[in-house]
Amino acid sequence: MTANVIDENAVLHQRPDTLTTGAGVPIGDKLNEQTAGPRGPLLVQDVVFTDEMAHFDRERIPERVVHAKGAGAFGYFEVTHDITRFCKAKVFEHVGKTTPIAIRFSTVAGESGSADTVRDPRGFAVKFYTEEGNWDLTGNNTPIFFIRDLWLTTTPLPTLINKISLDRGLPDGHRHMNGYGSHTFKMVNAEGQAVYCKFHYKVWSHKEYPLIPVGKLVLNRNPVNYFAEVEQIAFDPSNMPPGIEPSPDKMLQGRLFSYPDTHRHRLGANYLQIPVNCPFRARVANYQRDGPMCMTDNQGGAPNYYPNSFSAPDVQSCFKESKFKVSPDVARYNSADEDNVTQVRTFFTEVLNEEERQRLCQNMAGALKGAQLFIQKRMVQNLMAVHPDYGNRVQALLNKYNAEAQKNINVHVYSRPGVSAVAASKM
Repeated sequence: MTANVIDENAVLHQRPDTLTTGAGVPIGDKLNEQTAGPRGPLLVQDVVFTDEMAHFDRERIPERVVHAKGAGAFGYFEVTHDITRFCKAKVFEHVGKTTPIAIRFSTVAGESGSADTVRDPRGFAVKFYTEEGNWDLTGNNTPIFFIRDLWLTTTPLPTLINKISLDRGLPDGHRHMNGYGSHTFKMVNAEGQAVYCKFHYKVWSHKEYPLIPVGKLVLNRNPVNYFAEVEQIAFDPSNMPPGIEPSPDKMLQGRLFSYPDTHRHRLGANYLQIPVNCPFRARVANYQRDGPMCMTDNQGGAPNYYPNSFSAPDVQSCFKESKFKVSPDVARYNSADEDNVTQVRTFFTEVLNEEERQRLCQNMAGALKGAQLFIQKRMVQNLMAVHPDYGNRVQALLNKYNAEAQKNINVHVYSRPGVSAVAASKM
């Protein structure tokens, strides 16, 4: 590590830039408003003041609903292994190829002012600036994602509570954090053959599906400005270059719409023109025009209708998506009764060592000790389904906590205005 030495004398004698309004008009006095006399009212013509205050009042944009607290870094992705037999995307076209990337690390549940040290999953999202457009790969620091069908029900799913109670719920900084893509994608090769895959950034033992090395991520630049490059960066799973397509993964299918729609609300319809989101290695050519905060030439005088007779952008059949057959009955299928424990059991028994299992049980019991007894019982039953040793350890710790606290076992009654009281029954 080296320290930058600052020449104080050079800084003191450096000529500053001329202060201007947002329109670039030079300012002669920044500290004193125009008033009618020394103690009179302000004048509406003081555009230096109104320009500053009007912008100040609008500096905050809506924060993310989840992953609000985050940090970012920039660098490149380098292909180290040939996977062209699986995928035709240019980002993988030859060993040694590099692609600029932006990464955002985050907590999940907290708001933008929350602590970095809370026990929580950590977001791990990567934006690849490819010559075929941006590719956004969203993920977390845990190998098993806790949502299967877009709807999250915490208690019946051991995967969520299990993972945040692990040491991974408090990673030792971003440098030592695992990364796992949340979604299953379809990769298509040049012959049109498709395979399903998930992307991992660090190794976790896989017996049934061995990892296939692809490349490495190198982070070599911190953000210059947090708001411009981290707060405004927007990741969208529907950004997929040719060769990478969506799988039938229900969570991914829902996010194909919800993520970009969120960005349009948070950042505006032209959020892809913001420099950190702009696909700068590809040439954007489409029929989208206007909208608030258009920051380009709005595609000049080119036609804004398709098809047309003026050599405006046209489709290329070589970029058509792969074909697949779908012929089931349309219904609202419930997947809640599918296997929720096998992966967790394998993780508990084969991946964690004894010390990690003990810390997991202590963290789990510590989080549950303030809950009502029937909630504790329900959760322990879920853990018993994962592995009897898991449930028994947590129950033993809860027995100790409950005895020490002389827990009040009375049933709480919850009520809402205009609705009859509902008693939470013991199970």
